[in-house]
Amino acid sequence: MTSERYLNHPTFGMLYRVAPVADGRDLYATLYAQRIFFVVTLQPRGASFEVVPLMDARHYAEQNLARVRRDGPEAHAQWRQLFDQTFI
Repeated sequence: MTSERYLNHPTFGMLYRVAPVADGRDLYATLYAQRIFFVVTLQPRGASFEVVPLMDARHYAEQNLARVRRDGPEAHAQWRQLFDQTFI
């Protein structure tokens, strides 16, 4: 698992990375009280934030777990822990 990543959203404050979605796109969630999820695309001149429903966010995170399962038990265990903290 890569190191923790955080972004600052202009309205919702600090976001933390939950899982990669695709090349250049990652799933982020609000760090504090509200559970709002975003697919963030980092671009050379900033970032675009797309709000996604909880079930879509969970689906993206589950796809990531399926991918890292092949990488070995240690990587899978770390992503699984983050998944459980976020969605359960």
